[in-house]
Amino acid sequence: MFRQISVFLENKRGKLAEVTGVLADNNIDMWAISIADTTNFGILRIIVDDPDKAVDVMRNAGYTVSTTEVLAVEVPDQPGGLHQVLDILRKEGISIEYLYSFVRRPAEKALILFKVDCLNDAVDILKRTGISVLTNDQVCGL
Repeated sequence: MFRQISVFLENKRGKLAEVTGVLADNNIDMWAISIADTTNFGILRIIVDDPDKAVDVMRNAGYTVSTTEVLAVEVPDQPGGLHQVLDILRKEGISIEYLYSFVRRPAEKALILFKVDCLNDAVDILKRTGISVLTNDQVCGL
């Protein structure tokens, strides 16, 4: 499981560059990024190498920041690979709130980040069915 950082941004030109500048100035490495927007604001979701430091520097820079636990799941990088994982979760009654791609790995696996409604249940179900759920340390070692 990973701590994902969510940053609320005004939907204005240059705001994303400001946030990435704060992270860069503080030597924080982004590993994954997703942004969802509406007319007036956006939610930037990031996975970084040092979440505690990132939260501190973002709050000190005046941003509204929250953290959420998400799953990093290895998915076969082939047609139907993601469906296999989604179908397992569906059959077990686990709802997906959102997901996004994290990193493509050379061993024919994709890494997908999942935000689910029942985190611990999802981890148990996926592991029981042979799906790899990676920890932060495991991803760091890739």
